[in-house]
Amino acid sequence: MKFPALTDPAVLAADLRAARARANHITADLDGERLFGPLLAIVNPPLWEIGHVAWFHEYWCLRQRADAEPAPSILKGADALYDSAKVAHDTRWQLLLPTLQQTRGYANDIMDRVLHRLGREAESPALQYFVRLATMHEDMHTEAFHYTRQTLGYADPFAATKAVAATAVRAETTARGDAEFAGGRCMLGAADDGRFVFDNEKWAHEITIAPFRMARSALSNAEYRAFVDAGGYARREWWSDAGWAWRTQSAAQAPHYWIKQEGVWHQRRFDQTRRLADNEPVFHVNWHEAQAYCKFAKRRLPTAAEWEFAAATSITDGGKRRYPWGDDTPASGRANLEGNAPASVDDYADGDSARGCRQMIGNVWEWTADAFNPYPGFVADPYKEYSQPWFGTHMELRGGSFATPRRLIRNTWRNFYMPARNDIFAGLRTCAVG
Repeated sequence: MKFPALTDPAVLAADLRAARARANHITADLDGERLFGPLLAIVNPPLWEIGHVAWFHEYWCLRQRADAEPAPSILKGADALYDSAKVAHDTRWQLLLPTLQQTRGYANDIMDRVLHRLGREAESPALQYFVRLATMHEDMHTEAFHYTRQTLGYADPFAATKAVAATAVRAETTARGDAEFAGGRCMLGAADDGRFVFDNEKWAHEITIAPFRMARSALSNAEYRAFVDAGGYARREWWSDAGWAWRTQSAAQAPHYWIKQEGVWHQRRFDQTRRLADNEPVFHVNWHEAQAYCKFAKRRLPTAAEWEFAAATSITDGGKRRYPWGDDTPASGRANLEGNAPASVDDYADGDSARGCRQMIGNVWEWTADAFNPYPGFVADPYKEYSQPWFGTHMELRGGSFATPRRLIRNTWRNFYMPARNDIFAGLRTCAVG
């Protein structure tokens, strides 16, 4: 494959350390029974996942050779324990895993070796690519650790740390109503400009988008509550066949973690329950729920192409931005990233897109109408298990959440989950019909 342009190795090393520090923080208090937790299809045993992340670093940054066969691991039997493509999900609870101390030791040893190799072979495009891949892989698993803690009712890992502060919001900065887009010819996907992207973002290709109108903000709890209070979970006419089958099987009456106490909606956050905040975005809703709400509201989900067009298109020259606000790396005042809680849907006005759409990066992932499928001419990158196995079965999300590291996200980033997943930090933004 063609590797990205060389990056300052000091930046790569700093990002690698930062990814590990965040992962260590979020998993620091997991011990005893919580190292495994219950067998659920939507989580991994934390002890296994910590080892898997370390194994991934070793496999791609230290073990690759000119021939097809990787070099042996420094940990005997590591491939049989941690190769997620070959170790079936439900068997991960029965494996004879190293202890937490041994697993941390393995992870630290691999980190030291990767950093040493990066210092020794700083000008290797292949090594730089795999170090960046391993860093982003760890970032993604750390966000998964974050919502696993929510799923299992563990404490907020950042409870002692103030959430990333939102930009001050004045009344005139609220993002209400729809932004109008004329559509036209545009480029969907990542440009081949020498920067790291995943294979499912490759490559930018010309498409035509019809005119559309998109909500300037993500859907709020108050807006979604109107659907719930109107009997949304009992009204068959607002659900697809697959959605109604999910709702019936799950017996859902409201979004995951919503709890009604004395006639007032509350929400469980990690191990605490608090009153539902009307101005925060609704999240922990799945694709079926998002579609049902749209039917109720006489709206629709945006296509992935519309979402990217709205986030990335510049008004001044029609060019494409890396982030909604431009090409500058996300700063704390522009996007709610690397935090521990959602902000109001009106916060972060400094991160608005060219047409005034707010929080298209950060706060909550946003479901799109589209299935996750390859772009024309798709070719899998060396980590073939990342995208290709999931085409056609998963739905596409965009934008990142409050738990997403800022180095990970951009306008062309494509996330993907099964349509019934409601454990993730995902909400929605709607489009007008017609």
